[in-house]
Amino acid sequence: MIPNLTSELVWAELEKQLFAVLGMVTAQQEARTVGVVYVVHQRKLYITTRKDTWKARHLAQNPHVSLTVPIARRIPFLPWIKIPAATITFPGRARLLSVDEVPADLLAKLYRGLELEPEIRQETAVIEVQPEKSFVTYGVGVSTMTMRHPEKSRGRVSVNGGQPAAGNQA
Repeated sequence: MIPNLTSELVWAELEKQLFAVLGMVTAQQEARTVGVVYVVHQRKLYITTRKDTWKARHLAQNPHVSLTVPIARRIPFLPWIKIPAATITFPGRARLLSVDEVPADLLAKLYRGLELEPEIRQETAVIEVQPEKSFVTYGVGVSTMTMRHPEKSRGRVSVNGGQPAAGNQA
């Protein structure tokens, strides 16, 4: 375990990134994943999608999700050496929101300042993901060289701060 891993460190890393893999379950209980672009706002993650997408339909049926955020790692001056990505993974609860339910400042972050046309506003939903339980990390808060040792690179910390109790599963 990583001794200096904190939820604040993980939240700061989540705010630096923009890509994640969203895992969900279909109505037929089949696992599905999809790559998404997200923003962090008030300790929740937000993703835009069209209202008629399969991911919106799946999330409406079952709000339990997982997110994995890959964090590219490289050795300066030796970019050809391949290094596995560091990761942050956590379970969460998703909620579908209409564009009108989302504050203007958050919409501006989600759309990177682009203006939403009225017809696009009508077709758009925003997925709000509230992380739950623990962040499970690999390579967060450690050097690239330390990542060669899995036992020194794995971490777990409560989403809300502090270390999770022994046996607490994400």
